[in-house]
Amino acid sequence: MATTPNYAQFATASKQQVEKATAQFTKSVEDYTSFSKANVDAMVQAGTVLAKGFEELGKRALAYSQSSLESGAAASKAVLGVKTVRDLVDLQSSFTKAQLDSALAETAKVSELSVKVANEAFKPINARLNATMEKLSKPLAA
Repeated sequence: MATTPNYAQFATASKQQVEKATAQFTKSVEDYTSFSKANVDAMVQAGTVLAKGFEELGKRALAYSQSSLESGAAASKAVLGVKTVRDLVDLQSSFTKAQLDSALAETAKVSELSVKVANEAFKPINARLNATMEKLSKPLAA
């Protein structure tokens, strides 16, 4: 009969430990799931920003191409009205300079837009990286 109370105490203690471990495991899984969902949400936000940025870059490229074609067509029409070789050279020179200036300006705008989009897309990811580092550093500090 002396073994019965010890067995009951052992069974009760074991049950409590299992319940405690199960609760901790369940909480850890819930925390991990919540944390992972936040990471996925950050990636979706970044992807959305990138998609909108690429769309805007595509629109700019299309508009620039159209503008270049129109100015090329106008220059071609102007060539038909040239009376001297010197006028032709001057026309070609001014057209080339205008095209080069336009290309450089557009490149600067595209570069600026690209940097802006990249920075905006990285913001949610950076926030998640900071949250991860904070979460990982807590057990070390505790």
